[in-house]
Amino acid sequence: MYDIILSFITAFSVTFFAIPSIISVAKQKNLVDIPTERHSHTEITPSLGGIGIFAGVIFSIVMWTPFEAFGDLQYILAAFVIIFLMGAKDDIAPMSPYKKMVGQLMAATILVYRANIKITSLYGIFGVYDLPEAFAVILSIFTIFIIINAFNLIDGINGLAGSISILISLSFGAWFLLIDRMDMAMVAFSSIGATVAFLNYNFTPAKIFMGDTGSLLLGLISSILTLKFIEHNGDPLLMEVHPNLVIKSTPAVAIGVLIIPLFDTLRVFVTRMAKGHSPFYPDKTHIHHLLLDCGMSHTQGTITLIFVNVCFILLVYFLQDIGSLNLILLLLGIATVSSGTLYLYTRRIRIIRNANT
Repeated sequence: MYDIILSFITAFSVTFFAIPSIISVAKQKNLVDIPTERHSHTEITPSLGGIGIFAGVIFSIVMWTPFEAFGDLQYILAAFVIIFLMGAKDDIAPMSPYKKMVGQLMAATILVYRANIKITSLYGIFGVYDLPEAFAVILSIFTIFIIINAFNLIDGINGLAGSISILISLSFGAWFLLIDRMDMAMVAFSSIGATVAFLNYNFTPAKIFMGDTGSLLLGLISSILTLKFIEHNGDPLLMEVHPNLVIKSTPAVAIGVLIIPLFDTLRVFVTRMAKGHSPFYPDKTHIHHLLLDCGMSHTQGTITLIFVNVCFILLVYFLQDIGSLNLILLLLGIATVSSGTLYLYTRRIRIIRNANT
């Protein structure tokens, strides 16, 4: 337990004291994010905050993880480095989406093949339990890829991606701590410490953005925690040692924890394709953009979405007995109705504003 506390403090301290220097260098070298019509900010702002998050997380994990428990963490750190280098390159000199995709798939492949982070069971969804090895590998790589990009896509207003990451890491990290998986708890709480320190400089008025370096790294960490959470709940040893801590309807609960980034990505992709655009076509239709259109500030929008995500987490926890498929359908139904209502309300506000101008 003390190692977990120290990992949080260490990650927080490294990131907290690194960010001011990063801001200074970014301004001197003009490594800043210049607002355009697609952006929701209006000030030129440094965008290399992810470097500070990466430094805090890596230093804390290496510093406090017991050597005998390091195991698969070496492969996790290797995936971190790939994502960091790719994100930093994109923040400094933008890369094509295809090159970024290759880097993400490389990191995901390392996690699946070397760190053995993969989904091997669907826990009865559509009557499927154990998955064939090939399908398990494909599904796991695809899931990691989706979660990484979901975080990249929700990083649109001050504090949102970082706050959602903290909520996800806290939810899974606390569970790993309770079942004595200190390696995963260390990853989760190091991430929390670094992100909390970053948010001190990111909430409105933002002094720095996390950039792709930060959002991709936090997405990668969330994907690792998610897949490990799903897989460990099917471990017979866990059922024997900690029967009261086994979570039912595990895939649905995991989706509930990540509901904001996952559903917003799904909704935006479907909407874009329905309009005949590429799913990666940039626009301002994310849920955080809709909240801004309703008149909310960045801080109000972030708090609102965190509150909604907490409500979904409580929902899946208390309804985990109804089965994974039923719970997933319930989640999708509630999220669809809620986002649809918000979209219609926002559209009405836009019509009124246009009529008054």
